[in-house]
Amino acid sequence: MTNRVSKSQFKARALEFFREIEASGEPMIITDHGEPKLEVRPYSRPKRDPREFLRGTVIRYEDPFEPVGLEDWEALK
Repeated sequence: MTNRVSKSQFKARALEFFREIEASGEPMIITDHGEPKLEVRPYSRPKRDPREFLRGTVIRYEDPFEPVGLEDWEALK
């Protein structure tokens, strides 16, 4: 079960809660007036190959080995 704590309690004991989350691996919900607002959980590294994040992001690939001239830089225009 996920732990819930109010913002005021979390503020006063944040380091204690961080250690608890780290040790248990369970997320904690931070509430504001009883409504869930934030979730604090342990960090987990992505399982995917980093190259997968970039796949399909190249917009145009004409001639990557062609030298780039000063007139080609839009920031200089």
